[in-house]
Amino acid sequence: MIPVLDRFRLDGHVALVTGGSSGIGRAIASALHAAGAAVVLNARGKAAVAAAVAELGPRAAICCGDVADRAGLPDLAARAADPFGPPDIVVHAAGLNPRQPWHDVTDTAWDAQLATMLAAPFFLSRALVAGMRARGWGRVLNIASLQTHRAMPDSIPYGAAKGGIAQLTRAMAEAWGSFGITCNAIAPGFFPTALTAPVFADAARAGRLAAATCLGRNGRLEDLQGAAVFLASPAADYVTGQTLFVDGGFTAR
Repeated sequence: MIPVLDRFRLDGHVALVTGGSSGIGRAIASALHAAGAAVVLNARGKAAVAAAVAELGPRAAICCGDVADRAGLPDLAARAADPFGPPDIVVHAAGLNPRQPWHDVTDTAWDAQLATMLAAPFFLSRALVAGMRARGWGRVLNIASLQTHRAMPDSIPYGAAKGGIAQLTRAMAEAWGSFGITCNAIAPGFFPTALTAPVFADAARAGRLAAATCLGRNGRLEDLQGAAVFLASPAADYVTGQTLFVDGGFTAR
């Protein structure tokens, strides 16, 4: 029997992390890298991704591209295999939330959010499945949200995408489980990122949100890292189709 802590190691695995230049994606990429994986970071802006890769050091590489460009996803998947071989872990952390009132949501804003946070996790994962299937092992890790299960102001397209992620996670788990591929999601609570900057800029609002958790505080990015390593590792071989809320107990109250 493999010692339990060794089952959390990711040596020999390759992870592709979208939205990997900042925030949640960068924190998860750092954790997977520390656990032994080679990591390929994806984002649209080369300078930001290059800075993240430089911070990680060896076993890290850049793969720029817009995951909202569905037609370009097969090419992105192919390029992601160039540095270290085909990824057998993919983390879908790319996201956007312009926080528009319902009457200001444009067709373009709707399409961009659904393409980035709901369509891309399926179509990019599908482009990577062949490599995972050949290995007989793979991990798909989606990023859900508190809005997967509840509504919040000025976020209709975002909430629609994140609601869909829970069912997409279950459906992909069912479709690919026989290939040795698991699919799970992490649903963060309130964490300080570029997307939540308007929330944390209002100290009173941030304080109310912290008080609404069981732990009495908002999240720190490192709070997500253990959950990500677990779900990406052999320690989670028998966990699939699940959404794990890492929210300090926000949804428990």
